[in-house]
Amino acid sequence: MRSSADRPGSMKGPYRVIVVGGGLSGLAAAHRIHERAKAEKLAIEVLVLESRDRVGGVVWTERFEGFTVEEGPDSFITNKPWGVDLCRRLGLGDRLIETDRAHQRSFVVRKGQLAPVPEGFVLMAPQRIMPILTTPVLSWRGKLRLLMDLVIPRRADEAEESLASFVRRRFGREALDRLVQPLVGGVYTGNPNDLSLKATLPQYLAMEQEHRSLIRAARRDAASSRPRHRQASGARYGLFVSLADGMDSLPRSLAASLPAGSVRLGEPVRRISRSVASNRWLVELLDGSPLEADAVIVTTEAHATARMLDGEDPGLALQLRAIPYASSAIITVAYRRDQIQHPLDGFGVVVPAVEGRSILAASFSSVKFPCRAPEGTVLIRVFVGGATQPDFFELDDAALSSLVARELGELIGATGPPLFERIARHPRAMPQYVLGHLERVEAIRTKLARHPRLFLTGIAFDGVGIPDCIHAAESTADRVVEALTKSIIVAA
Repeated sequence: MRSSADRPGSMKGPYRVIVVGGGLSGLAAAHRIHERAKAEKLAIEVLVLESRDRVGGVVWTERFEGFTVEEGPDSFITNKPWGVDLCRRLGLGDRLIETDRAHQRSFVVRKGQLAPVPEGFVLMAPQRIMPILTTPVLSWRGKLRLLMDLVIPRRADEAEESLASFVRRRFGREALDRLVQPLVGGVYTGNPNDLSLKATLPQYLAMEQEHRSLIRAARRDAASSRPRHRQASGARYGLFVSLADGMDSLPRSLAASLPAGSVRLGEPVRRISRSVASNRWLVELLDGSPLEADAVIVTTEAHATARMLDGEDPGLALQLRAIPYASSAIITVAYRRDQIQHPLDGFGVVVPAVEGRSILAASFSSVKFPCRAPEGTVLIRVFVGGATQPDFFELDDAALSSLVARELGELIGATGPPLFERIARHPRAMPQYVLGHLERVEAIRTKLARHPRLFLTGIAFDGVGIPDCIHAAESTADRVVEALTKSIIVAA
């Protein structure tokens, strides 16, 4: 039941929330609303509109002939609890798998050869000194400059700083070019000269302020970590998990948890506006048919959201368009093990821009998660494009295939044609948290506050990782429920 005094018009039935976008953000928001409505006996129904013919967005898995091919993210981190918590609530807890413990390290290209990332070097800070002194990745001059972090004072002013500027100041240019840029580029596919440290990796700013030296801070963090995490390089691989049946098990389970008819595929949205007559939101589909809603959550890319809101609030749309995006492609190839000369005793390789190569990174999926490929075969995901190499994304499939074959041949000794190849393109899919991002997001939220019961969420704003995406979506869903429950009488 509901309070008709608070509901515009004389319409019957529960309150309706329309979620635009059936990716992970949209489905997590819809699931949270349904979860709360069911538990608290609230008269709220939710409808998810997805333009594609499948759910999941960039989370996309293909399965055939014993291979599990991830066309988007292949895992997520567990030190942020929201991803694991959601999996457990969906009954997927026993399907979570950890990375293989045998080879929890990564490589970086140095003069055309693969060298291990120094043990304990996590994204932007070393937890151990000896691996830095012995690594072939840095020259002696580069090593000594990196170690000067131990005596360099904190930055006095609070002006926003790019990621590159911060690393050059603390560790020097060589550490930036040879280690940090390729490692961070693997996460954001971005240019560190443009990325905002405060928006992407604020924990390192806090480490400097609290401990002065990043090395000191990282060593203290290592002392409180489990031993197997300290042996990893490049990322804390022991903290990453995936789903045994593929990452798209998560969005598919979310969709299945909703009532029948709650997810509509092949339904692109053209426009979102407020009805003058009913004071409800009108969601106009591409075919022209309108749907009314008491609240709307938009989870699409910022540039797509801007197109839908142009007519309702041009200023808000302009701010959304100001968030830049990068395009990338993931080329997955499978080989027989005897076609690869390299021992593949790590989870993958990142490629510094200064190497002048044509790929950003390669992930050895069947080493990271052995269940992803049949015995005697190798599954590799190669990343191309991003903000630093946008032209490569524009290549046609044949050119991409040739590029990948050449790069893998030179870097890991791949020979002969692959068993198969899959190319997944993600145009304008990765938001770039460039300098001024946090202020831009604040301006968007200020303008959004003028539109009651219109909500935005997704990776464009508060984090690009899967746990961050889920947390933002569920927090948004809670705000929707709170906004609606002001006008709802809880059913008996």
